Amino acid sequence: MSGNFTIPKFKLPDFVANLGQKLPQWPHALALVAGLNAALKMKLLPECELALLEDKLFRVRVLDTGGEACYTYLNGLFRPVFRPEREPDLAFAANLSAYLQLLARQEDPDTLFFNRELEITGDTELGLIVKNMLDAVEWPKFSTRLPLFRH
Repeated sequence: MSGNFTIPKFKLPDFVANLGQKLPQWPHALALVAGLNAALKMKLLPECELALLEDKLFRVRVLDTGGEACYTYLNGLFRPVFRPEREPDLAFAANLSAYLQLLARQEDPDTLFFNRELEITGDTELGLIVKNMLDAVEWPKFSTRLPLFRH
């Protein structure tokens, strides 16, 4: 077996999303924000562009799990938003497999978007900023610890 692991394209059964939508969503926001703040602390995110995210509202939906997380970037930290009072400035929606493929750098956001596997709505310019930030993250720093990120 080679050291590479390929994440297949998959969609969880509909009942998972139906159940997931009925569950509290705040744990998703806390987990996502914790990961983003850890990336900040490890200096994985390009600091020069972080100011452009200030006070913007983001939403990430995982369609086939029924999960949703809203968050913002304020005063140098990502923060969960449990009850958004406005539409997000930028929103992402995809199945779990697409997000995993993005994280593993198996697929890039453009390919997923053009294949209609990743929906991006909202401020186009903000979307490009976020995409460029993700592209700038140097995932190989993780490769010694997380098998998912090995190439």
